[in-house]
Amino acid sequence: MRSTLLVLLLWSCPLLSAQESAVDRWQPIRFMVGTWDGASSGSPGEGTVVRSYTFVLKDQFIEERNTSTYPPQEKNKQGEVHEHRGFFSFDKQRKVLMLRQFHQESFVINYVFKFAESTPKKLVFASESFENFDNSWKSRETYEIVSNDEFVETFELAPPGKPFELYSRTVFKRSR
Repeated sequence: MRSTLLVLLLWSCPLLSAQESAVDRWQPIRFMVGTWDGASSGSPGEGTVVRSYTFVLKDQFIEERNTSTYPPQEKNKQGEVHEHRGFFSFDKQRKVLMLRQFHQESFVINYVFKFAESTPKKLVFASESFENFDNSWKSRETYEIVSNDEFVETFELAPPGKPFELYSRTVFKRSR
């Protein structure tokens, strides 16, 4: 009896894997894979952004690499270069896309994909927690898909007990 059950379990594992892979967990964000140039505006001023999205670690994650450059200007007298790395992953237990961003200032933001707030052309990721920052703050990344070669990212922050405010808006166009 045990050996029959073991054989059935071993035989069904490939079927479960095949069913799982039949659903494209990356479908909502797959279009992002590639290299993008952006024009950004918002709290840090007017700037340019170079970003790439690449499958990594046997296609288990999508890595985001970002460099935003804000030259000296009225809103930002010193100017700045901001870098961050991000990783999209799929939480199999929760059945949801996640985004973890690692910023040069040493904070990490953990985001979850918000099904109820998203549509096929608008993807919303809301913060669940911060590392090395005050967890009473909230942040939100919204990606509005214009085409396979253009999207608009809106990054918003909400101080404790207050509504979201625009921090930056970037229009991205595919460069490769």
